[in-house]
Amino acid sequence: MRLKMPFPAPPDFASASTVQMTSQHLPQVLNVEQSAYSHPWTQGNFVDSIASGYHMPVWFQGEHLLGYLVAMRGADELHLLNITVAPGFQRRGWGGHMLRTLIDWSRERGVHAIWLEVRASNRAGMALYQAHGFDLQGERKNYYPVSSNQREDAVVMGLQW
Repeated sequence: MRLKMPFPAPPDFASASTVQMTSQHLPQVLNVEQSAYSHPWTQGNFVDSIASGYHMPVWFQGEHLLGYLVAMRGADELHLLNITVAPGFQRRGWGGHMLRTLIDWSRERGVHAIWLEVRASNRAGMALYQAHGFDLQGERKNYYPVSSNQREDAVVMGLQW
């Protein structure tokens, strides 16, 4: 008798390739961004981030875009501005893998803290960050748009070492 696994098989993280985001990646990145969020980043947000030299790794498995992140370094701190796993690859461990990779990258470069904002309603995101050592630092009132006349608070989280 064959047992059914309750969850998909764990991803093979070693099978993914990582490159720094360039303008050539933007069509795929924008497609993922628009499918993942109600209020996605614009092409201009990504173009400005590339031009500013932010840390912007993109993960691929073959031709499939798995996810990406955008992080801005300042002195010995890093601000995680965007971390996105493509909807078809969510809840499979890729977000945690991307976050661990960012933490390792930061430590290798003398960074001593990572900060981020997350929607107050994003319990899964907060749980992911807490599982990687981030703790609650505060909140930003009315930070994220919800609709044309409504806003949502952001929870500020940080990891220091």
